[in-house]
Amino acid sequence: MKFFPALEKRYSKERLSALEAQRLAHEISFGPIVFQVSRLMIKFGILQMLVDSEKGLTLDEITEKTKLSKYACQCLLESSLTIGTVLYQDSRFTCSKAGWFLHNDPLVKVDMDFNHDVNYLGWFHLEEALLNDKPEGLKVFGNWNTIYEGLSQLPEQVQKSWFGFDHYYSDQSFDEALRVVFANKPKTLLDVGGNTGRWALRCVGYNADVQVTIMDLPQQIELMKQHTAGKNGADRIFGHGCNLLDKKTPFPQNFDSIWMSQFLDCFSEDEVTSILTGAAKSMSSDTNLYIMETFWDRQRFETAAFALTQISLYFTALANGNSKMYHSEDMFRCIEAAGLTVEEIHDGIGKGHSIVVCKKNSGVF
Repeated sequence: MKFFPALEKRYSKERLSALEAQRLAHEISFGPIVFQVSRLMIKFGILQMLVDSEKGLTLDEITEKTKLSKYACQCLLESSLTIGTVLYQDSRFTCSKAGWFLHNDPLVKVDMDFNHDVNYLGWFHLEEALLNDKPEGLKVFGNWNTIYEGLSQLPEQVQKSWFGFDHYYSDQSFDEALRVVFANKPKTLLDVGGNTGRWALRCVGYNADVQVTIMDLPQQIELMKQHTAGKNGADRIFGHGCNLLDKKTPFPQNFDSIWMSQFLDCFSEDEVTSILTGAAKSMSSDTNLYIMETFWDRQRFETAAFALTQISLYFTALANGNSKMYHSEDMFRCIEAAGLTVEEIHDGIGKGHSIVVCKKNSGVF
């Protein structure tokens, strides 16, 4: 495997002393407690109080402001002190740098809500999922083969956190992605796995002539229609319901561009190759295929690679049991096997996305 420079430096050599390594091992063993304590420090407003205070707050002041018991505040604060999100001096608690990021970084909030509401109970079944190649954790919500089949039936808060996670990662990249895709002035665009139609709406708002067809599961097409109804440009958005894993299902033809955003990470390598093969069969030599993904090896900052490789286990335990956030070399191998060639790669899109521009190999299919 190859990595971007920041990752190569971090992952190729031991960087911790023995005591630091021991500390990390203990942090890992108490990971679930660290997560829940930190989540509650935000939910109960304690970190907000500390951020807002000029000189910090005493235990009694925090107890009074939160209306929690002194015992509850003491447990949370002492745990947070050893986690590293708060500091203590002169009988007062203050917010540390880590606590500030925990409280203020919008991506941390999105990830925390996603992990608590969507993933937390399902993580208990990760071992089964890895052994069985099935999303065994999904049974905490219902008896579906994949989370996508049951998305519209998940509890309201779970749906809110799922879509909040999905949309935050994609929405941050849309402005730059639009410039990449519309540099070639497509008149027709096939949005594969278009979900609720957020990208399609951005496309028809960006270009007054383009027509967008969303190709997705029939139930997702219904959600898309509800989401786009009455909005500007909705008359230029169409649905094509199908099962993309059915190899007998052909891709619709005659599109200038094909778009796949945060889509292929929902499938195994064999399934990715099959889907891309179907797309290649529908393409002409002039068609551009755009794949936008957060490849964990192509991240500028190591923290992003850490987050993405952890998110991979959501796919294992809850989403479908066999996909992940891909290393770019794995995706390139699938692209080549499908009869496509990588023409360009645009890195650093939004929150760490890359856009891979593909063309059909001449003489294929």
